[in-house]
Amino acid sequence: MASNTPQRVALVTGAGSGIGRAVALGLLQDGFQVVLTGRRPEPLAEVAAIAAAAGQHALAMPADVRDEHSVQALFDAIEQRFGRLDVLFNNAGVNAPAVPMDELSVAQWKDVIDTNVTGVFLCARAAFGLMRRQNPQGGRIINNGSISAHAPRPFSSPYTASKHAVLGLTKTIALDGRDFNIVCSQIDIGNALTELSARMTKGVRQANGTLATEPMMDVQHVAQAVRYMAGLPLSTNVLNMTVMASQMPFVGRG
Repeated sequence: MASNTPQRVALVTGAGSGIGRAVALGLLQDGFQVVLTGRRPEPLAEVAAIAAAAGQHALAMPADVRDEHSVQALFDAIEQRFGRLDVLFNNAGVNAPAVPMDELSVAQWKDVIDTNVTGVFLCARAAFGLMRRQNPQGGRIINNGSISAHAPRPFSSPYTASKHAVLGLTKTIALDGRDFNIVCSQIDIGNALTELSARMTKGVRQANGTLATEPMMDVQHVAQAVRYMAGLPLSTNVLNMTVMASQMPFVGRG
């Protein structure tokens, strides 16, 4: 007997690689229709092809989360295609070179802030609006934070500042969404092994100035955590979850 329950729709930003890719494929396994977005269409198409081969439905919609008009066009297309959005995984993010602050250019600072803060805001803002007016009302926004939202690494001022801002956005969205059945969560990730973090296996600058290799964890553990958060009823929320390699230098960092 067919179910009358509509299939849930999720949007994953930065879905072409790393954490975003793993989460998107995991949400597909959980029965979501998944919209994949990112700046580069080719990696999104690869993920969509993997989904199609498994009989799952993923739709690649390239967009630039830093650009207000690009984000609005993305959400307009989602609303037109599906009529609703149940989960946003606000994952897209970038970093800057690990150099002393006075060697960091303003352009490098702005690139991180524009992506990690303004991009998160623009996508959350658009998702909030759609979730507020859809029927039934409500949805879940999951922001990708970082343990840097709580303790910095050396020479990480733009990234650390951006993740502190994301923490503030998460709490504010969680508060402001109460009247509309919109919940907001944050997952703070430490040392998930992806293409971008592979360099950390060769040595990372520590608070005492030394370089040390750090333990890493399988990115699938992050995907499982996000899947758990996404699968909760809207009456329940994980406001903040830290998932990290157990022996990495976070507790007691510095």
